[in-house]
Amino acid sequence: MSKKIVAVNAGPRKGWNTDMLINEAIKGAKSAGAEVEKFNLFRLERYTGCISCFGCKKEKFKGHCICRDGLTPVLDAIRESDGVIIGSPNYLGDMTASFRALYERLIFQNLTYKAGTPCCNQRRISVLLIMTSNAPDTAYMGLLQNYQNVFNRFVGPTKIFVSGNTLQLKDYSKTDWEWSIFNPEQKKLRHETVFPKECKKVYNLGVELVL
Repeated sequence: MSKKIVAVNAGPRKGWNTDMLINEAIKGAKSAGAEVEKFNLFRLERYTGCISCFGCKKEKFKGHCICRDGLTPVLDAIRESDGVIIGSPNYLGDMTASFRALYERLIFQNLTYKAGTPCCNQRRISVLLIMTSNAPDTAYMGLLQNYQNVFNRFVGPTKIFVSGNTLQLKDYSKTDWEWSIFNPEQKKLRHETVFPKECKKVYNLGVELVL
């Protein structure tokens, strides 16, 4: 029986850096025989982050967020999956608000307040967490490692991947505002030479998620 992988794009731009890397990881997972279901958080029905209702702490609901909204199908799919790919661009030093909403709901449903058993998740799910950023690759590794630690604890074994100094536009000259803190030519060169190698790396990580 083939494994099921859920892919989640927590960025708004279809066909750009984050989405491209997620799609490469999907290709890798499919090449290893997995079935993949993809969600784009910016195209879902309205949803929020955790509303602190504590419904998931009741015994009959433990491990299940009881808030019903646009994120419910995503959470349900992840719960039944064998692995999850989540990608987000970096916005102002962190992941997107859409990522945070999913993160809060995904983690808090598995969090108990019991000293001996702080996590009620009985089904470990492997995670590939991808972040893209205008800053250098190393700028936010601490941030990603913090997320990795939490995912490791409450979801399953997690690998992280960062693509930095990303290209934001095909042509920076075709705007009516100034981009003087960036070097468009260097960004374009990196996108043409380094980014394809990063796509290959996440492809392989997608394969590893299934094996």
